[in-house]
Amino acid sequence: MVIKAGIRILWGGVIPYQAQIGKGTILGYQALGVVIHKRCVIGENCHIAQNVTIGGTSNLYEVPVLGDKVQVGVGAVIVGPVHVGDNVIVGANAVVNKDIPPNSVAVGIPAKVIKTLAPDSKATI
Repeated sequence: MVIKAGIRILWGGVIPYQAQIGKGTILGYQALGVVIHKRCVIGENCHIAQNVTIGGTSNLYEVPVLGDKVQVGVGAVIVGPVHVGDNVIVGANAVVNKDIPPNSVAVGIPAKVIKTLAPDSKATI
């Protein structure tokens, strides 16, 4: 409880210990403003920028699941029972409310896939 309160006060974020966050995942700018639902699953080697919300919606138990090597841009929102595939880039301020297939770039409100990446690409935000 003390750690949770400290994170909330110092960085204005909520990152519950129950969330499953994979190895190598980076929360940008010391997780400033990041809010993650306690049942969310985030894969390995992801990059979550500042002011990102990853959470559920009212009356639904399911929450977002992010694959491996997902990059989430500044201010993006990922809500509801969605699956974001491996090697996906979610653009800044995008609102993801539907599944995003692997090896994609999604931007906009609501987020739409605008590009398909090669499976071994090294694209970044």
